[in-house]
Amino acid sequence: MLKKKYGVELAVPSFRGRLEADYQSPGFVREISDCHNLLNKSSPEILHEGRNRIGVVRISGGDKEAEEIVVKEFRTRGINKIKSIVLHSKAYKAWRGSNQLKDCGIKTPVPVAFLEKKHGLFLEQSFFLSGMVRGIEEIRHLFPSLSGDELRLLLKELARFLLYSHQQGILHRDLSDGNILVRKDAQGKYIFYLIDTNRIRKKKRIRVLSRVKNLIRLGVPPASQREFLMRYLGKERLNNLFWFWYKLNKKTYSGFIWLKKKLWLKKISEKLKIQ
Repeated sequence: MLKKKYGVELAVPSFRGRLEADYQSPGFVREISDCHNLLNKSSPEILHEGRNRIGVVRISGGDKEAEEIVVKEFRTRGINKIKSIVLHSKAYKAWRGSNQLKDCGIKTPVPVAFLEKKHGLFLEQSFFLSGMVRGIEEIRHLFPSLSGDELRLLLKELARFLLYSHQQGILHRDLSDGNILVRKDAQGKYIFYLIDTNRIRKKKRIRVLSRVKNLIRLGVPPASQREFLMRYLGKERLNNLFWFWYKLNKKTYSGFIWLKKKLWLKKISEKLKIQ
């Protein structure tokens, strides 16, 4: 059970979950009650098609104008069906994570609802709905395109943002370039958003070595990594222990990704030979 009951209870045919109170108009609830078909009708804008499916649909909220809503469908297969007997669904975790970010004053797309469909003890389908944020991009696109003072400004503000998040007890277990969105405000300040919130965990305290390790998936340019870490730690001179720990974990992670890709390519190659 959620320690804090975010939103209001949501019950539609075959699905149960919770809904942000601002969206509880009958018209909006009626639109999302057929959630397993939301991404199959009205020509949705598909953002991702893979292990999970993500798309943008326009939904009318009755009295409100039609609004762009991101629908994330979590596919439950194999061992994940067994796990669903005792573990929360990813949709539930995304809902909880987004609301925890809001509680901490950390930007994330508005959590709208989560829905689950179960057959007996087993989870069959789950969905997480959130608001769509336009005029924003993944930080991965800025790392290679910026240089000089502008890159230093980005890294300085990113370090401040991540330090604040960690101090609030927010640990994103996939803190990668694709899960940090960024835009500039009217004053030229970078504004950051966290997504993929089913990977969020709220801790009472995150120790410094764990915090440093949490930064390794970011694609900070190699020449700027030392400065970025100094900015994050608030040090004018970087402790060799922290630098060694950062580089060791980054190298280990890079090796893991390389091996994973190699095994995946080998698997694809074997499938093509069989065909």
